[in-house]
Amino acid sequence: MAVTSGELRPSSGLGTWRTPLVIIICGCAIALLSFGPRSSLGFFVQPMSREFAWGRDVFGLALALQNLLWGLGQPIAGAIADRFGILRVMIVGALLYAGGLLLMRYSTAPLSLDLGAGVLIGFGLSGCSFNLVLSAFSKLLPPERRGFALGAGTAAGSFGQFLFAPFGVAMIDNFGWQAALTVFALLMLLIIPLSLAIATPPAPTSSSSNVPAADQQSFKTALAEAFGHRSYVLLVLGFFTCGFQLAFITVHLPAYLADRGVSAQTGGWVVAAIGLFNIIGSLGVGWLQNLYPKRYILSLIYLTRALAIIAFISFPITTFSAIAFGAISGLTWLSTVPPTSALVALMFGTRWFATLYGFAFVSHQVGGFLGVWLGGIVFEQFGSYTAIWWLSILFGVLSALINLPIVEQPVARPVAQPA
Repeated sequence: MAVTSGELRPSSGLGTWRTPLVIIICGCAIALLSFGPRSSLGFFVQPMSREFAWGRDVFGLALALQNLLWGLGQPIAGAIADRFGILRVMIVGALLYAGGLLLMRYSTAPLSLDLGAGVLIGFGLSGCSFNLVLSAFSKLLPPERRGFALGAGTAAGSFGQFLFAPFGVAMIDNFGWQAALTVFALLMLLIIPLSLAIATPPAPTSSSSNVPAADQQSFKTALAEAFGHRSYVLLVLGFFTCGFQLAFITVHLPAYLADRGVSAQTGGWVVAAIGLFNIIGSLGVGWLQNLYPKRYILSLIYLTRALAIIAFISFPITTFSAIAFGAISGLTWLSTVPPTSALVALMFGTRWFATLYGFAFVSHQVGGFLGVWLGGIVFEQFGSYTAIWWLSILFGVLSALINLPIVEQPVARPVAQPA
């Protein structure tokens, strides 16, 4: 894969302080901040539902909208970032995220909850989440650093989950859910100064004579090429399962554990264990993908998740089994992201990386929407999450099979002939 000089050096006009280490550290800090609050929103289900007499389907719909709009907004944000640079997208995303958390704090009706927790946070995440951080890493760092950086960026999001889950529970218990959401909103504003370090330059115009041929590809041509490529379509389909499983567990696991007599504090540590062990899983997969085929790693991750869920729901729930499930889930939680993003960059290069990974993420978030929404509906109808757990198992097995035929090589493109 061709690498342009713009991918190896800092963007012009921002100084030489943006070394690879600074880029990685600031990008990881953004991933930590953006992923932390949204992974802790499940702990607000019970206190807000008690205060306003809402069913879990009300909260489930709001967070389902968040997942869906995060996914739908991602390719749009990615296309803008690919064309004009990441900085302005990050700033708008952080402001929307903070505004959504504040509106959620003042919500007293399902509609305002849908607007704050669903629409604003959803679109905010599409502009400032780890997806664009990974895009910046792919564009700004040399190839030999990308594998580690992609794993580190994903692991940082997991560390945000590890920090914010017990922090959120402690804030709710000691100061109330309103104060917790206010603090979360203020922390999101830190993303704005941090985004200066990962700003990418605008895309060069195709009329420039020194623009490499790979960078002259148009938006429409890039989309047609990707969706006409069998391996990309398989990758996108498999990513659906990741979103379904993660969103369902993130939102409904705390309530599921509480229904079985597990304390809220223990539930917080279960979610924290997911985040902690996800750091190990993401960094480990970031390293392993340089040694083994990425499609096999993805298949193993999805199969392991399915087996872990079977074991979890087949035995009595105890503190030990809940934390053990969190640990095993954490090892496979966001570890799908480094090989998935690396495959997109490998197949199509980095010119339209944020856009093409954004479309893959749409599939992920459609799965997330269904996981959260169906979880709330099924529980309200049947008083149990059993059907959704088994649906998660089925999707895990199917995705393990779907990823096996992926071809790991750059897409074949016609070579321009001299006149």
